[in-house]
Amino acid sequence: MRVEIWSDIACPWCYIGKKRFEDGLAAFAHRDDVEIVHRSFELDPNRAKGDTAPVIDMLAKKYGRTLDEARAMEENVASNAHAEGLGYRTEGRDHGSTFDIHRLLHLAKARGKQDELLSLAYRANFAEERSVFDPEVLVALAVEAGLDETEARAVLADENAYADDVRADEREAAELGATGVPFFVLDRKYGVSGGQPAEVFTQALQQAWGERSPLKVIDQGDADACGPDGCAVPQG
Repeated sequence: MRVEIWSDIACPWCYIGKKRFEDGLAAFAHRDDVEIVHRSFELDPNRAKGDTAPVIDMLAKKYGRTLDEARAMEENVASNAHAEGLGYRTEGRDHGSTFDIHRLLHLAKARGKQDELLSLAYRANFAEERSVFDPEVLVALAVEAGLDETEARAVLADENAYADDVRADEREAAELGATGVPFFVLDRKYGVSGGQPAEVFTQALQQAWGERSPLKVIDQGDADACGPDGCAVPQG
């Protein structure tokens, strides 16, 4: 079974939702038969590269709140993160364009290191004093995830590298009706929106697994075929 997860590094509920999903998956009997694919979704796709601002200021402006109200919003999210055993800084974080991060995540996907890089990027953005909007930090994270430094630098230097892959993910999200993230799609049959509790993910996985359609084989008799013991020899 395949689970596709649309998310954005700038999304705190994606960070929390990833942990909750992993906990829900751990309680699923067929967890070893589940393929996880992370897909791109930008919460602020029109933001220019290099245009960064403190998260508290961004929240206050976006939602029309005071700075104190924005801080209270962050404290609420932090309490949810801490309840899942995750680190979360409510002050000193930046907000900016995540397009380069998504492009680098597609490189990581091609090299079989996507989940490693995503986890490191989340931790750097929400729990550590490291700005994921700094190209040097991104390169360092890529190396920590097991990617080649030269290749990572080349991707970041070429604005077209994996750009089509990011845009394709975002178009697909729109086609599926996803207007926010995290958004989980199970075998292209079920969608789970938001950072739900772990048990919700376990139940969704169980339901999707139970409703998988078994392969229907059309057997027209003794047709020629190959198997572990060899191939059928045509009778002349």
